[in-house]
Amino acid sequence: MKADNNTEQKKLKITRRGMVRTLGLGLSFAALPSFMSSAMIEISIDALDHGEKIIPVKERELIEMQKFIEDCIAANKESNPQEAVKEVLAKGVSNPQAMLKAIGEPKEAGLKVFLRSKELTIFAAAWTPQMNLMPHNHHMWANIGIYTGREDNILWERTEKGLGLEANKARCLFAGDVATLNTSAIHSVTNPLQRFTGGLHIYGGDFFATERSQWDPETLNEEPSNGDVIRNIFKKANEQMRRMKND
Repeated sequence: MKADNNTEQKKLKITRRGMVRTLGLGLSFAALPSFMSSAMIEISIDALDHGEKIIPVKERELIEMQKFIEDCIAANKESNPQEAVKEVLAKGVSNPQAMLKAIGEPKEAGLKVFLRSKELTIFAAAWTPQMNLMPHNHHMWANIGIYTGREDNILWERTEKGLGLEANKARCLFAGDVATLNTSAIHSVTNPLQRFTGGLHIYGGDFFATERSQWDPETLNEEPSNGDVIRNIFKKANEQMRRMKND
């Protein structure tokens, strides 16, 4: 039995620089366990190739979110997984205060990753006041549900020659709202408020292991997703937030 446990422990770990706490890598997704040990929620920070700031998930938050995660995993097995998962998400954020309590009040820009697998990624994204993310794509479907604040999305389309982008439409998401993005969607994100915005983001695949593109916010030229650029966005957003607190 001890040897089997050691084998499972090895499956749960990737040896790269540093570790972050999350849930899902190496687990069987048929059903989540009722109790989640720290060994089950460790993955390499270097596996996150696109530079997002990761906020450690507390055990209490995992326990609070367990039923929601299980429901998303089950819904993802339906014939129309995006729509089925959207229903779970819409129910979850229909009571924004309860979801905010489960996830925790946002205090810095970053992602709390609750599940990462080849089939599904679930994280809570926190945007600092007036934070912006340049146009980017995901190459997989996405559902976004807001549980505090407001997130403004601009949806973009490639120009006829395919060398740039043009804005197509915009949507403002308030607490309790849910939006869907298809696999070819390109969007940019803004928090227009003077307070934090928090949203649950669910993707139909491994968000962190998928190659994708970003577009320069001034020229709208396409380039490969750059971890250093994304890291700098999160860093500057958190620095600006701290300056605002001190003013």
